[in-house]
Amino acid sequence: MIRLENISKQNSHQILFIEASAALLRGEKVGLVGPNGAGKSTLFRMITGRDEPDEGQVSIDRGITIGYFDQNVGEMSGHSAVAEVMNGAGPVSEVAAELHALETAMADPDCPDMEAVIERYGEVQHRFEELDGYALEGRAREVLDGLSFSQEMMDGDVGKLSGGWKMRVALARILLMNPDAMLLDEPSNHLDLESLIWLEGFLKGYEGALLMTSHDREFMNRIVGKIIEIDCGQLTSYSGDYEFYVAQRAQADKQQQAQFERQQAMLAKEIKFIERFKARASHASQVQSRVKKLEKIDRVEPPRRRQTIAFDFPPAPRSGEDVATLKGVSKRYGARTIYDGFDFQIRRRERWAVMGVNGAGKSTLLKLVTGSTEPDAGTVSIGASVKMGYFAQHAMEMLDGDRSVFQNLEDTFPQAGQGQLRALAGCFGFSGDDQEKKGRVLSGGEKARLVMAKMLFDPPNFLVLDEPTNHLDLATKEMLIGALSAYEGTMIFVSHDRHFLAELSNRVLELTPEGVHQYGGGYTEYVARSGHEAPGLHA
Repeated sequence: MIRLENISKQNSHQILFIEASAALLRGEKVGLVGPNGAGKSTLFRMITGRDEPDEGQVSIDRGITIGYFDQNVGEMSGHSAVAEVMNGAGPVSEVAAELHALETAMADPDCPDMEAVIERYGEVQHRFEELDGYALEGRAREVLDGLSFSQEMMDGDVGKLSGGWKMRVALARILLMNPDAMLLDEPSNHLDLESLIWLEGFLKGYEGALLMTSHDREFMNRIVGKIIEIDCGQLTSYSGDYEFYVAQRAQADKQQQAQFERQQAMLAKEIKFIERFKARASHASQVQSRVKKLEKIDRVEPPRRRQTIAFDFPPAPRSGEDVATLKGVSKRYGARTIYDGFDFQIRRRERWAVMGVNGAGKSTLLKLVTGSTEPDAGTVSIGASVKMGYFAQHAMEMLDGDRSVFQNLEDTFPQAGQGQLRALAGCFGFSGDDQEKKGRVLSGGEKARLVMAKMLFDPPNFLVLDEPTNHLDLATKEMLIGALSAYEGTMIFVSHDRHFLAELSNRVLELTPEGVHQYGGGYTEYVARSGHEAPGLHA
């Protein structure tokens, strides 16, 4: 269906692909993986014809329709969200536009050629019915509903939506288009858990070919049956989901390392023989034959060292047993009541995952706990010896754009040594020149990593985390999960990443319109006991 044949591609000084080949077959669901900057987005652009390989070719079967979703959604305004989604639905939207124009012409009593217009209207209407056009608006609303749009948002001006919601509109356009092949670049970004699970179900039922990237490990595992890895200019295919790929790659690296070590031992032995006997005439022929043998040997390379980042928490000071207590808390925004007489206690070493649909009050709870917002009634008290660290979405906007990564750390920790801070930056993925990048040019993921580095260097014993993994790639997420697993303090957090939820929670607080429910045991136990993966969905 789509074939990449011996492609090579260089961007300025960076070589992205060297005679790389891969294929996307009809009906396949494939995950595209590789470190940041490896060339994933470039690969998508080459398939869609927005970019071309320097050598080799991209072949696409004739008549194949391709839908491409990326993070750059472009300008949207002047239409409702529903109209914007329908406009991207491929041929049917063009037929709908012609049908609308013909209806306008027929309503004009002065239309010069009414007979021809009526005849054409019959043809176009028949084509519109063939394409199931009358069901299009209903399908558009169904997709937007799945992505958590309210009816009001569907019918409102799309230009007034935030960037994250505009991305959902762009994604809905591709889903409604139902092309033969979908290329989805990080479709799981900016989605809440309910939308993510809905999208998962939609893509499982999609019959076309799918090539996607995602920083959500669980999402990828549930959808793809094949992985294509970009690594050092090569494309390598693995049959299986993401977990299988990780295991296979580790096994291949282990085998390659063993082959390398065996060959190195054999070479050392041969070289030792040559060195020992090269001056003796009686061994000249043996020495020569061994030299020739060494020249002909295909050298085994050691497995490539993949950059892994690791962060170990310095031990945090111990807090008292009662970390935070909410008594009789009420909170309203205008006419909307978020909490009314709410009681909640967080005790030492508890790790609370807060679950709830959009607008249930998850972020409000974290703001109440941190004192960023005051309750209308009731009290919030923080226990003895509690040292709090708060990761909020707005914290990323508070970084000094004119200061470099290293200077931002230096400003926060003036007493720390340069070596300590450079090591800290390295743990969070800033090595070499990256430490000199100014705050204003950092990507969302880089900003999130810098905020975390600042928060975790002088460790708090109570972490309050609002969507900490939103912009993080898979490697950084794994590092964070590893570090937080060993963390001995207390946590309360909101996340839509199921792997993060399952690995780190030991309590779940579920906010629903019917009331607040507390579950002893983490996210995995919550799913087993409640029968659903998120409060807005039921099994």
